[in-house]
Amino acid sequence: MSAMSVVEIFLWAALACLFWRKKLYRRFGATSAFMALRAVATAFLLLVLHTESSSWGVLHHLDQVYFYGYFIVYTVSAALLFLVCMEVFRAALSPFPGIIKLGAPILRWAALVSAIVSLTSISYAHKGMSLIADVSFGLMRSISVLELCLLVFLCLSMNALRLSPRDMTFGVALGFGLMSTSDFVVSSCISHVASLTDPLQFVYEALILATQAFWLVYCFLPQPERTPVLIPAGSAIYRWNEIASALGHTGTQVAVQQPADGFFLADVERVVEKVLARNIEGSENESES
Repeated sequence: MSAMSVVEIFLWAALACLFWRKKLYRRFGATSAFMALRAVATAFLLLVLHTESSSWGVLHHLDQVYFYGYFIVYTVSAALLFLVCMEVFRAALSPFPGIIKLGAPILRWAALVSAIVSLTSISYAHKGMSLIADVSFGLMRSISVLELCLLVFLCLSMNALRLSPRDMTFGVALGFGLMSTSDFVVSSCISHVASLTDPLQFVYEALILATQAFWLVYCFLPQPERTPVLIPAGSAIYRWNEIASALGHTGTQVAVQQPADGFFLADVERVVEKVLARNIEGSENESES
């Protein structure tokens, strides 16, 4: 487990450097921040974990430092993962600003409802450290569900969005989908995990390493050239984008007459036309006589 954690630290650091070198942080700022946080925090927590059993560690209560440090990083990671979902959503739908305008508030409300449902399912009979762990795992479960829903949405709408599987947007979403699956399983089965050497912990760490390797491959692969998306005017997604752009837009005000007034004016116009026609006919008869 220690060897896998050391490999994880180096891979997080390598990914953060690659994102900075390729300037991917401009498109995926929250993802870059998440990678940098995991690189620093994993190294710090691993050092504390191996020092807490010594006499110096016992004297300075490093076991509590590890506990609080772990769950602080875990909670901050959940918040960053929500920001990752938002930036992946915006990057995938960047050609459709109307849908982004309508969908971003829906995504925020979905995250809020998911967090409330997860937190209300927690038993608050426990106090102290157990309550902190339950709240942190509840938040991670809610964000994991949101990430999986976003990944399913991208997979189902790739053709409509003209999103290439080689695009970094899809790679980031797929990688976080794998991580969210492992986070969801661990946070749901955490009560059955007895120690850090539990088989479930090895599966969790293996999925993280697989995700990191997957992202490394995406970073080295040539990215498809970003060109303007051409959508037929009659396509469904174009109509949805226009509808979403129109929602909430006041525009200019137009005065509309009542139907009764319209019928009255039409009758007046017909009467005037008949009078003019009679006058024209009378003048023509006089000129002929």
